[in-house]
Amino acid sequence: MTARTHPDDRGLAAVARVRGVRETDSRIGLQRMLMEESAVRGRLSSLESSVAAIEPAGTVPVGELVAQRTALAGAAVLIGETRDAVATAEVVSAEARARWASDRSRLAAVEHLLERRAARRRTEADRREACEADDLAAQRWQRGAR
Repeated sequence: MTARTHPDDRGLAAVARVRGVRETDSRIGLQRMLMEESAVRGRLSSLESSVAAIEPAGTVPVGELVAQRTALAGAAVLIGETRDAVATAEVVSAEARARWASDRSRLAAVEHLLERRAARRRTEADRREACEADDLAAQRWQRGAR
């Protein structure tokens, strides 16, 4: 959009500014959600790798075996909760992506209308110029014919 708005387009330009702000807000929201989703995925990966790193107990005292099993049970619960958080983050990210795409297309539609109006005004100005040039040429020809 141009810095200077035609007087006929002031209302539509205001709509474009509002939609531009909405598009920016939804893009920022999407970026934040994608970062959050990535963080939750990283936490899940870390939990799963820490559980995978636990060595199976060979000949260890019973108390240590019970502690290890308790830690594994707690880790399993935490992994389950984190997987649920990943699923939720995926849904929210998809919704944020859809919102941003919608806002972006609405902004593009208004900008397209503004461009079409500007192109129509340029075409009309070119026609007027051509008509004036034809009139001037006709007047010169008439003066020369006398």
